[in-house]
Amino acid sequence: MTIKLKRAYEAPAKSDGKRILVERLWPRGVTKEKAALDDWVKEIAPSPELRKWYDHDPEKWPEFKKRYRKELNANSEEVDRLSEMCKGAAVTFVYAAKDEARNSAVVLKAYIEKHR
Repeated sequence: MTIKLKRAYEAPAKSDGKRILVERLWPRGVTKEKAALDDWVKEIAPSPELRKWYDHDPEKWPEFKKRYRKELNANSEEVDRLSEMCKGAAVTFVYAAKDEARNSAVVLKAYIEKHR
């Protein structure tokens, strides 16, 4: 299983494989055609409460990771569904955050890879 990460604002590439949006909200200013998604798994994204609490504050990053993993642990049905989608081919998790190192897709990728 190969999972890559890519911002929704970057151009799609054939090497992306299956493109899955892993955000609860649609990325601003991105058309469906430009996004070139194969699926949108919004139920796996952080809860609205967690997303608002975090607010992309780098100081909250360690605690955000813990809280999001806890949400993922409680969301096994969606985790299993996404894990199945990742079998057998390259997959790219598409996200909207500006911070490429500290966002929910980074946590999700590590979680899926660890739990497969």
